[in-house]
Amino acid sequence: MAESGVVVVDKPADWTSHDVVARTRGLARTRRVGHAGTLDPMATGVLVLGIEKGTKLLGHLTLTDKTYEATIRLGLTTDTDDAEGEPGVRRDASGVSEEAVGVAVEKLTGRIRQVPPQVSAIKVEGRRAYKSAREGKKVALEPREVTVSEFEVTDVRRVSDDDGEFVDVDAVITCSSGTYIRSLARDMGTDLGVGGHLTALRRTRVGPYDLSRARTLDQLAEEFTQVPLAEAVAAAFPRRVLTEQETRRIQHGNRIEPGGSAGGPVGLFAPDGRVVALGEDRRDHTRPVVVFEPA
Repeated sequence: MAESGVVVVDKPADWTSHDVVARTRGLARTRRVGHAGTLDPMATGVLVLGIEKGTKLLGHLTLTDKTYEATIRLGLTTDTDDAEGEPGVRRDASGVSEEAVGVAVEKLTGRIRQVPPQVSAIKVEGRRAYKSAREGKKVALEPREVTVSEFEVTDVRRVSDDDGEFVDVDAVITCSSGTYIRSLARDMGTDLGVGGHLTALRRTRVGPYDLSRARTLDQLAEEFTQVPLAEAVAAAFPRRVLTEQETRRIQHGNRIEPGGSAGGPVGLFAPDGRVVALGEDRRDHTRPVVVFEPA
């Protein structure tokens, strides 16, 4: 059986996240592979995969913050809010100044309410929004609260053609789980009155895992390397070492005395260093939320 752990892949362009999972199943020689946080086909960069028991981590890793390098084109909308969609309204963006871009960025930084793209996996009345979009139906998507903790513009470039000028904005964005960078591009363009869409996206970090830990699929085919489960848990969550008695209780799914964590999952380790579970501290106890080594 394959070892349990985490694989950090540098996803190539034009691959779906499912394509990467399917390829990794062959490399790891196991069907038990999943991913934390989908990347659209046009996007590249960090895609965290769980192998065997590592799949139990994925729902918790998905909730961690993420960092992206993005390029936003001002002056053109698309029906998907990115470069993969059909072109929409074209407006000359030559009047958009760098100062105006900065003001628009400020409005999209911090805790904001964001409407997901029409082409997204959000369910409306039990149906994925992208399925309705493919049939030409526009659905009402409710705004969601997300946090953009960093939105740093690194370059502003002007590109001219026969119909006027585009403004391309390069930025580094750090945000909470559930944030759509496509929506940030769309909303920036709307605020500036010229429309906008996302033309490039590279994810550089998911929680504790950044590009320095990532390997291409070709590199993994030559040498399949992964982060062992205990190391993966310790990298992503606070670490608590249990007593033998506490270890047995957690392995049976029972509660133990609280550990004083400030909130969120805690990695629970046996005295010999084995990772036993992820736990969650409540006011008067710690309860297991994921058990890796049941009794």
